[in-house]
Amino acid sequence: MFTGLVETIGVLRRRTGGAVARALIEANLGPLELGESISVNGACLTVDRIAPGGFECDMSPETLERTTLGRLPLGARVHLERATPLGGRMGGHVVLGHVDGIGRVSATERKGGALRVEVQAPAELARFIAIKGSIAIDGTSLTLNAAGLPRGPHLTFDVMLVPHTLGRTLLAELRPGAEVNLEVDVLARYVARQLEVVALQDSGAATHPGREGTVEHVDPDQRILQKLRSAGFA
Repeated sequence: MFTGLVETIGVLRRRTGGAVARALIEANLGPLELGESISVNGACLTVDRIAPGGFECDMSPETLERTTLGRLPLGARVHLERATPLGGRMGGHVVLGHVDGIGRVSATERKGGALRVEVQAPAELARFIAIKGSIAIDGTSLTLNAAGLPRGPHLTFDVMLVPHTLGRTLLAELRPGAEVNLEVDVLARYVARQLEVVALQDSGAATHPGREGTVEHVDPDQRILQKLRSAGFA
């Protein structure tokens, strides 16, 4: 588990090809242990070999498909964070290092010493994204200032990067078109799942006797809306 507070900046020095890629990350993280977890641009990776001045790790097909790590150029700098020790400070929010998808920066705007960043995210993440909620961008814990509704395959949200974040991370270098790793708030994930399960149970979707296991299919989003209406939400 991580908190989304970037600890230091590393450099991708080597990456092999294949279904499972192997990467060499140059890092100044102090003494490392084999098997420990490191968040690399928001993706939880396991230290498989301790190298001089860094570490090696494997990237599974899921990691390569879900994140930007498979297509970063060699020499690219990356955010690094070690796992949070038991009893450590939770300065950000609960980040698991399980990237949900890739977003694309659509606009940036300077606001005094801060930077507003607008990001297009996959539409399927909409149920987890709420104003004043949390999201991790390239492993950095941020607060959502605005969140739009899905439009086709995407939705747009805004975050504001304060000077401290700009000074400690690589996010100040974001430009329109840049790809970023996104992880939604784990609490939002479980709330959405619970609503889906309860709505499914309340909808009466079940096997119809005598119909060889046929199941009535109801749009999951409609089930959630039905549940919210039954609870008194307009």
